Amino acid sequence: MKYTLKFATTLLAAAVLSACGNDKPEATAPTAAPEAGSASAEKQIRIATESNFKPFSYLDTQGNLAGFEIDLANALCEEMKAKCEIVSQDWDSLIPSLQANKVDAIMAGMSITEERLKVVDFSEPYFDNTLVLIGKKGDPTTINDIAGKTVATQQATVSADYLAKNYPQATVKTYDKQDNAYLDLTAGRAELMLSDIMPVTDWLTTEQGQGFEIKGEPIDIGDIVGIAVRKDDAELKASFNAALASLKANGKYAEIAAKHLGDTVKAQ
Repeated sequence: MKYTLKFATTLLAAAVLSACGNDKPEATAPTAAPEAGSASAEKQIRIATESNFKPFSYLDTQGNLAGFEIDLANALCEEMKAKCEIVSQDWDSLIPSLQANKVDAIMAGMSITEERLKVVDFSEPYFDNTLVLIGKKGDPTTINDIAGKTVATQQATVSADYLAKNYPQATVKTYDKQDNAYLDLTAGRAELMLSDIMPVTDWLTTEQGQGFEIKGEPIDIGDIVGIAVRKDDAELKASFNAALASLKANGKYAEIAAKHLGDTVKAQ
């Protein structure tokens, strides 16, 4: 089991399908325009994210998209000399929007799973994730003690899938948004929460998270995150992979990771 995070460099298969639509206004974060006269200056890429997953993707105090994935997406688009638009959607609408050609790619902390690989393709991974269980400070509960406990998690995620497969005796409450799971945890409607390590670590530094802590060690389930694209879009997948390799080689990838994810993350 890994106890620290690292960025992955090899593609693994793993994850969970998303479902339905989104009618709310989209927050957008366009990248800088490509260089005039560039061979690929006309390339247009629309990238979907979910702005409820700090520090990966969230809305800042001015209502603008910010976070690790937003800066990484902009850097990738600059590297590809593409004109990109980043739009925020509900989690459940992401894959359906990609399949319906409403967007060209997804960067939303989306794990690469066997189930998702049946309907979409993924770039090389850009993040290696572990799960953590959190609960009130002083509570001795660990992941092995959650039978009969109420555990919050976001729906259609690897955390929800992990609980369903491994801890059927737990009472699992799923939520459309991570923030709603935090609300029920702080209100006492859930005793514990299972989620990705970086958003949880960030939340524990907030005022609402002060009474909570990580229980036990991080849980390594071989979870890796990549950029989702349509199965017939091999060209875009190749472009993302080449740009990602360039950012890793020139140090920009590590710079973005350090800015948003801190010293706990090991960039390659």
